[in-house]
Amino acid sequence: MANSTKPTECVRATVGPFFFVVQLQTAAIIQRVGKFERIAESGLHFKLPFVQKVAGTVNLRVQQLDVEVETKTQDNVFVRVMVSVQYNVLADKVYDAFYRLDDPVNQIKAFVFDVVRARVPKMKLDDVFEKKDEVAGAVKTELSQVMDDFGYGIVKTLVTDIDPDTMVKAAMNEINAAQRLRVAASEKGEAEKIIQVKAAEADAEAKALSGKGIADQRRAIVDGLRESVDDFQRTVEGTTATDVMNLMLMTQYFDTLEDLGDASKTNTILIPHSSGALGDLASQMRDSVMTANAAGR
Repeated sequence: MANSTKPTECVRATVGPFFFVVQLQTAAIIQRVGKFERIAESGLHFKLPFVQKVAGTVNLRVQQLDVEVETKTQDNVFVRVMVSVQYNVLADKVYDAFYRLDDPVNQIKAFVFDVVRARVPKMKLDDVFEKKDEVAGAVKTELSQVMDDFGYGIVKTLVTDIDPDTMVKAAMNEINAAQRLRVAASEKGEAEKIIQVKAAEADAEAKALSGKGIADQRRAIVDGLRESVDDFQRTVEGTTATDVMNLMLMTQYFDTLEDLGDASKTNTILIPHSSGALGDLASQMRDSVMTANAAGR
């Protein structure tokens, strides 16, 4: 097996005295007496013993490198930014990838550190979360311009994680919780306000309906009394409205006494009186009605 000499290479060629086999997505570097001769692609190849040799292999697959960068933001919050770089060796630049760059992994890491530490300190912590795609784009642009000369293509860069300090995360969680509690309290207050307004509207409507009901009841009573007086006057000649009212009051008086007597339990207290006092009561009621009518006019 050929030994790999670079971090990005993998041993993907089977080597014998007279032949060697290169695996898929792999390129083999063939040297002749210590000098570069050609690049062998995947498949079976023959070589001259002691004259030609496989100097190494280059992996053409897309690889991923995860770089963790610790830096601070504009509002002086230290964060750890994880950047994933997906790269591959360009098939037409295998020579440059093998001979020109000795340590591509550390080279990529250095550029990632440089770009992230140049961008993030100009942004606040909230902006880092919101604009992480901009940071990833800047890393890809910088790497693509430099690594292309060395035979490496940058497929994609991603900011996969942004991890602030533990105390900062706890403070952010408290702020978020306080904001949610404030919103909940506001919503609860609005709900209670709506309930009180609706209850007041319902109470006002109930009172209005109750008053209308009482007015209708009294109007019905007055209409009934008027019809009773008219009927009584037509039936009994020589009677006046006063006589009819006194009779009705007397009837109501005795009906009330009868209802009180039928009740098994009552808290009503009867003050000594006589039924003859109904005449005075009728006079007082008539005077009140006449006074109200005069005031209305």
